[in-house]
Amino acid sequence: MNTSHRLALAGGFVVLAGLASVLAAPDLPDRLVTHWNAAGEPNGTMSKSLGLAFVPALSGALVVLLALVPRIDPLGENVATFRPAYDWFVVAFAGFMFVLHVGILAFNLGYAFDFTLLVLGAVAVLFYAVGELLTHAEPNWFVGIRTPWTLSNETVWDRTHELGSRLFKLTAVVSLIGLFFGEYAVYFLVVPALLTAVITAAYSYYCYRQLEGGPGSSSDAGV
Repeated sequence: MNTSHRLALAGGFVVLAGLASVLAAPDLPDRLVTHWNAAGEPNGTMSKSLGLAFVPALSGALVVLLALVPRIDPLGENVATFRPAYDWFVVAFAGFMFVLHVGILAFNLGYAFDFTLLVLGAVAVLFYAVGELLTHAEPNWFVGIRTPWTLSNETVWDRTHELGSRLFKLTAVVSLIGLFFGEYAVYFLVVPALLTAVITAAYSYYCYRQLEGGPGSSSDAGV
């Protein structure tokens, strides 16, 4: 399967989202619930026409944008080295948007379930896909953990992405475990995600200082 086939698969999820809107439209109310709080309680609505079109249109636009990234990145040749992993992430993202859209439609059709748990589960899977992508990512301007230090040193990039990949996958697993803790489930996603962001940024700085020299670096200590 080449890049065209993988992107076509991502586009297929966009088409399916649009088809789901068409099929569900006759049985939906004039206003759709489209937002929930952390407790899973509906707290926002949208007109039927906008609600049916919003996610398919947004996901379609984002898939197109993601497909263009390798072409416009000045380091596009680096993206080419991990293009299969990148394409599969685009597919995972399109699938994620499709699941959210079908969830919204199902809820408004009267099916009873905790929408927040659906979102958290879908985000957990997406986070795992991010972790897998980071395993393969080479230096570029759009994809990966882009701090001043990872973009300045390829060794820092590699080490930070190795750590980041593990942390994103761990966050995904913790988030899935959190689904069994009801109203506290959101914290099993938010807290690890924030820690992952802080740890990877701090680690990239630490690695850079160790490699490039500076206060507290190994070269500064004469090692």
